[in-house]
Amino acid sequence: MSLFLTGTDTGVGKTFTAVALLRFLRAQGVRCAGFKPICCGDRQDAEMLLAASSDGLTIDEVNPVWLKTPAAPWPAAMEEGVTIESSRLLVGLADLQERFDFVLVEGVGGWLVPIGPQYFVSDLAVEMGLPVMVVAMNRLGCLNHTLLTVRSVVASGLSCRGVVLNSLEQTPDVALGTNRDVLEKTAGVPILSGLLSDLDALPDVWLAALGVSRDRDSR
Repeated sequence: MSLFLTGTDTGVGKTFTAVALLRFLRAQGVRCAGFKPICCGDRQDAEMLLAASSDGLTIDEVNPVWLKTPAAPWPAAMEEGVTIESSRLLVGLADLQERFDFVLVEGVGGWLVPIGPQYFVSDLAVEMGLPVMVVAMNRLGCLNHTLLTVRSVVASGLSCRGVVLNSLEQTPDVALGTNRDVLEKTAGVPILSGLLSDLDALPDVWLAALGVSRDRDSR
């Protein structure tokens, strides 16, 4: 089993969500690996995924393409004079899928971030053929971004398992108080609350989205 995490934007909590899910899966006895195909700027996201994954991984297996330029992958690659080959990323995923029960792929930025000329994060997800979970931040503007992303995922022919609606501590307003209800009525997929630190309290809807059962024997 594998899952592709995409975001409605950068900074919406994709890595936070991925780390929490990997920790939960490990607690359920699932040998799991985080996979960050592309990092731009620092490598902190990949390092966090490595720490949360099961044993037996290296940072280069978690993150095969590291661009030092803090920009979208395509302009970062042009700045550094390199070409991102999707075949390399697909081989990296296949290797992890052979060695682990569950691979959690974290995209870079949002669904239509360009990786190359006329090649986007969405195209990489389609090549990987994985179900998708969308991560959004509960704030003003998230309705448009979330609905556009969900519809684009479905239009790509991929299964959208749900939307993770993360929240920061902020002054409540009408948008924060109504976004979830509106998305539940319009998105056509489960709307999942951002993960808590108490992973034992993970709702069953999360398990269905992940395709795993609770309380597996530890390994």
